[in-house]
Order: sequence, then structure tokens, then C-alpha cells
Amino acid sequence: MDELQTLRQDIDAIDRELIGLFRRRMDVTRRVGEYKRERGIPVLDQERERQVLRNKGELAGEELRSAAVTLYQTIMALSRRQQRDLMGKGLDNPGVRRWREAQDARRLPVEAPRVVYQGVPGAYSEQAALNFFGPCVDSAGLEQFEDCFLALREGRADYAVLPIENSSTGAIRQIYDLLTQYECYMVGETTVKVEHCLMALPGATLDTITHVYSHEQGLFQCERYLNAHPSWKQVPQADTAGSARMVADSGDLTKAAVCSARAAELYGLQILAHGVNHNTHNTTRFVVVSPRLELRPGADKISTLFVLPHEAGSLHEVLTVFAVHGLNMVKLESRPLPERSWQYMFFLEFTGAPGDPAVNDALHELAQTTGEFRVLGWFRSNLD
Repeated sequence: MDELQTLRQDIDAIDRELIGLFRRRMDVTRRVGEYKRERGIPVLDQERERQVLRNKGELAGEELRSAAVTLYQTIMALSRRQQRDLMGKGLDNPGVRRWREAQDARRLPVEAPRVVYQGVPGAYSEQAALNFFGPCVDSAGLEQFEDCFLALREGRADYAVLPIENSSTGAIRQIYDLLTQYECYMVGETTVKVEHCLMALPGATLDTITHVYSHEQGLFQCERYLNAHPSWKQVPQADTAGSARMVADSGDLTKAAVCSARAAELYGLQILAHGVNHNTHNTTRFVVVSPRLELRPGADKISTLFVLPHEAGSLHEVLTVFAVHGLNMVKLESRPLPERSWQYMFFLEFTGAPGDPAVNDALHELAQTTGEFRVLGWFRSNLD
């Protein structure tokens, strides 16, 4: 027998001892859980856990301190999971109840839906609606993002298609903020490749331009090109396609817009420069939002939101849930809560199929370890 085989046998023998000790430890933590259940004591005692982790790190010594802390963070997460199971998986938890109620009220996809988006025809949001629902979709543009949420709430639309992040400029904060305010659900997603063009009235040239109009994101995504023309005044507008329509209506050869090639065609503008955004791989992700939960075929991504206090270890507590259940987290975004200093709303997405016990357990644990927990949707990933 060679040395490697001998060492592996030594490891197997040690692991048998560790498993025996682990079983003993879990038996004790089960009894702790029973004690807490009988007396109404919360599962999580953050100060106790921090002290335990400090003690274990000191016992391991400087060389293994970090590894020992990581090991015990996982062990303690498993213990919390066991104790929460004893307490009925928190069926009385407000977040769990809210999720169950949303499931009970879920609907099938609407046939021949009414779809709204922010902007005017020619906007990238309109293109996203066409991508998701098809070329014959009944769609209408509204002035503001919030108008789309109001249309859903008031029954004037079945779905809204909204931009939520851009590969160049990141999250679109207004959408995240509105998702916290309205009881809506994500039921799908799609992407649109952004290729901004500089356009103006027929007869205009680069030399006649003095003002360039677009959404602030459009201007930012084209700042290298625009900054190369320092005499041009950059003027933010509500949306890109609206800027093209405004330029067309102005009859002014000094005005130009940054928008899609489709907008130039719709509003009779000539394109002076193609692809003026500096990132040629610029893509915007859009979400399809519904007033009621839907579980469409192929759903494999879950979107959630929750509140965490500004305390050491609070986010790690959440991340450990995914490590324990073997689930892949694909998105984490935070937004400050304006009326609560140093508290944050987190938007977290992870992959998982309906009916997967690991997913259901993870959702229950998230509800129990966070505040104001909501499931925002369960939909099919479609990021090209």
C-alpha cells in the first residue's frame, strides 16, 4: 500500500469520528430547539453565535482560524435549519404566509394581453415587449415607470415590460424602488441589445448640432462619443424614443437625439452616426411584471426581496442558506431604505425549479432570517 492510500485511510477514519460527533452535536441542538419552541425563544441569537465563532477561531489557532470560523458558520446554519423545522418551518411567518397566498391566487398567462411600457414607439422597452409577446402584441407606451405599475394595479393592463439593469451602467434603481412599493410579480424576462444612433432632421450635419437629447442612461452610455464634441450640450429626457420624437417635431437642425435605429425610421430622422455607445456589448435586461403571480413552464429563476439590519453577519446569514442547500445565487442588489437609517432592502435572485425541496426550504429560511420578506416571482431565465 502506497503512502497516499494510507493517508486517505487515515482521513476516512477521522471522518467517521467527525460524523459521529456531528450526529451527537445535532442531537443536542435538536433538544435546544425543543427548549426554544416550548418557551417561544427565537432560533437565532446573533450575539451567542458571534461569541461561539470567536471561541472556535481562537481554539483553532492563527493558521486555521479563518477555516474554523467558516466550518462552524456552516454547522451552525445546519443547526438553525434543524431548529426551524422543529418549529413548523415558520408557517406563521408573515413572509411565508404572503408567499403561500400569492401561490393560491396565481393565474395562468393571459391570452391576447394588454401590455404597457415606459416611453413611446421606438423605445427599447417597446422592442422588449415585441421580443417577449410577439410582433402582434397590443402594447402602449406610458410617460413614467410608475404609470406602468398604476396601470397594472387599476386593471388597465395585464403586463408591464420594464428595464431593470444594463450591462454597462448597472441597476435601474427606479424599478427596484417601485417593486418595493407595489404588490406585483415578475413572470418573465428578456434582453435587448442596445445600439444607440445619433439622429437628426434631414439636412442636419454634425456641424449644425448644438444640443443632443436622450434618456440620462443613453447619454451616459455614449459619453465618450459625445464628450469628443464638447460644444454639444447634453440634455437628459424622460426616454430615448421620446427624444427622437421631440427632435422630429421641433423642425430644428441644431437638435439631435440618441436612440435606436427603429426610432429614426418611425419619426423620419436621418442617422448621422451608428453605434455611438462605447460598449458594443451593451445589453439591457427587461422584466415582465404582472399584478398576480404566474408559474410559467420552464420556470427556473426566483426573485426575492427582504430587509436586513446594518449588523455584522446579517448578510452572511442569508448567503449561508444557499451554501447549505446547494443553490446558485445569480443576482444581489441593495437599496437603502429612505426612512430607516442604515437598513437596506436587498433584491436577490437564485436558480431553482418549482417542486424542488431545497428551494422550498431555502425560501422558508430566508423568510425566517430576514425582515419584510417577499417572493417577487418565479420565471424562466432568458438572458441571451
